[in-house]
Amino acid sequence: MESLSDIAVFVQVVRSGSFTAAAEKLGLSKSVVSKYVTRLEDRLGARLLNRTTRRLSLTEVGRTFFERSQRALGEIEEAEAEVSRLQGEPRGELRLSCPMSFGILHLAPLLPAFQARHPELAVDMVLDDRQTNLVDEGFDLAVRIGELPDSTLVARRLGPCRHVVCGSPKYFSRQGVPQSPEELADHTALTYSYQDGPAEWRFVDGDGNYCHAAINRRLQMNNSLAIREALLKGAGVTLTPTFVVGGDIKAGRLMAVLTEYKALEVSIYAVYPQRKHLSPKVRVFIDYLLDQINDPPYWEPRPSPDGVAG
Repeated sequence: MESLSDIAVFVQVVRSGSFTAAAEKLGLSKSVVSKYVTRLEDRLGARLLNRTTRRLSLTEVGRTFFERSQRALGEIEEAEAEVSRLQGEPRGELRLSCPMSFGILHLAPLLPAFQARHPELAVDMVLDDRQTNLVDEGFDLAVRIGELPDSTLVARRLGPCRHVVCGSPKYFSRQGVPQSPEELADHTALTYSYQDGPAEWRFVDGDGNYCHAAINRRLQMNNSLAIREALLKGAGVTLTPTFVVGGDIKAGRLMAVLTEYKALEVSIYAVYPQRKHLSPKVRVFIDYLLDQINDPPYWEPRPSPDGVAG
């Protein structure tokens, strides 16, 4: 049906943010994409998009039409997914949202083998540390780390996200290895800019007692991989997820200290919109992640009795 094709192209233009990007996604020329949207507007008798040389924006009626059209297309996709499920092989495109550091270090390396298993399935992974709206932005699935707010999303736990205090051997040979959380106040702390709360790190000792360690914030960054690079150069210590530094600790490039104290531990989740039928492409990707990550995850360093992990 011609009108359905026009609507699908319009939704892709809004998701992509431009006619050019939508044309690349759809494998059409920019002029054809523009023709589809214009034809839709003419049929509706309403302008859906404000067009300038720099950007597109939805009109008020365009936003309403986009939201309802996206839901309708989602229902159609579910119907197709159900047929695909009965036929077996996942097809189409899987749109995935993922935190930047985790995506670069652990998801990107897994994708080639996943696509080799499912050659009819394309993956569009968007790396972004902000909390995306899966439904409004057209994502099938997101990987999220930490406590999840109550929502209509469905969550599947993939594994733990443990944090460690670590630094380079060069740094500790110069500044000494802290023997207790309280001694962290004498060290240069590299901190994550989005960390909530006061300038302190929290731990639980072997007896289950909580302790708060004041830290000296000397360098803040909004990306864990940037912090890792500074650590490797001997710039200080940090409290960071083991998925960022586990490989470096195993290789001896970094040292985890105070491992007899339990630091922050949260979980890694796959989340997806609530739907009557879980699409095959989402199901096989979650199953693949569960098989690859395991519990404990493959990146975890092993602590030693002296409180230093390697």
